[in-house]
Amino acid sequence: MSMIRELRAVVRPALRRGHTGYGPGAGDPAGVLSSVVDCAVYRDGARVKDHLTPHEALERARSDGGFVWIGLHEPNEQEFSGIAAEFGLHPLAVEDAVHAHQRPKLERYDDSLFTVFKTIHYVEHTELTATSEVVETGEVMCFTGRNFIITVRHGGQGSLRALRHRLEDDPELLAKGPSAVLHAIADQVVDGYIAVADAVQDDIDEVEIAVFSSTPGRGAARGADAGRIYQLKREVLEFKRAVSPLLRPMQLLSERPMRLVDPDIQTYFRDVADHLARVNEQVVAFDDLLNSILQANLAQATVAQNEDMRKITAWAAIIAVPTMICGVYGMNFDYMPELKWKYGYPLVMALIFTICFSIHRGFKRNGWL
Repeated sequence: MSMIRELRAVVRPALRRGHTGYGPGAGDPAGVLSSVVDCAVYRDGARVKDHLTPHEALERARSDGGFVWIGLHEPNEQEFSGIAAEFGLHPLAVEDAVHAHQRPKLERYDDSLFTVFKTIHYVEHTELTATSEVVETGEVMCFTGRNFIITVRHGGQGSLRALRHRLEDDPELLAKGPSAVLHAIADQVVDGYIAVADAVQDDIDEVEIAVFSSTPGRGAARGADAGRIYQLKREVLEFKRAVSPLLRPMQLLSERPMRLVDPDIQTYFRDVADHLARVNEQVVAFDDLLNSILQANLAQATVAQNEDMRKITAWAAIIAVPTMICGVYGMNFDYMPELKWKYGYPLVMALIFTICFSIHRGFKRNGWL
């Protein structure tokens, strides 16, 4: 992941220098708006103005009506400070938007809402190993006002381009204003959770079958199973950190009246909250199931070790018989029973075989061998 971030840090400035919509010479001489992915004014559900700076878009929305939707990708403080001042965004929310790795939340300020979503992407892999990356996280932050919505995206996942096009094809919904965009983003994020939950379920089923198979492996194989379970548990925990904190914000958006949320849109938020609650139950169940699988794997490893110790102990007991007899007859004494007898050696060998056979049969009957 660190290599990908370094490559992104090198490539991204070059891409920005070649940006045709908001780079130097396109209404942005200083080049400070290079993080803007899209900026447009919407009126009555239709896109009416393109290729505007955020300042120009806000002025058009204020004078002609409608709202502004600005999309940004990983802006820095310099790039975002001008937009924050233009739209009157709260400094604390601006700081959170610039610096990623925020917890999902909903914060209300005087004339705006600040919402943080964690996006989850399932990383495809041919085989789950102890080092496999199962989920990749990103962030989408939304500033929602009376006549604007600003989306700030961090990470390579969670693109909103397709969502914007889909909303532009539904003017009736987009006419509801910025809250309609906020709902669409929440709905897309939660739908992503559902898809990832289904994929993670397949990985858990694979691990469960491996652990509870009729011919389980031993030694290194059991260690590999434990490593895969632990790695999957860590990835599920990352998934849980994205889903669980979002429950309360979705509940507020769906139940509590807010000035910036259209009442009709609030009904749609209830559906999103319901889907989110279902995904959260799945993720909690995943965590509990992985705990059970890990405990079962450890229990099987313990049982296998006990079986190995019993076999070692049984063979040690068998080997102790000839060792003891040979040890006695190996002592240097002149007067020992049957030492000079012609049939002493065959008798001792027969005695050793008989005793060892009897002990082996007893251990076999008791399941030790």
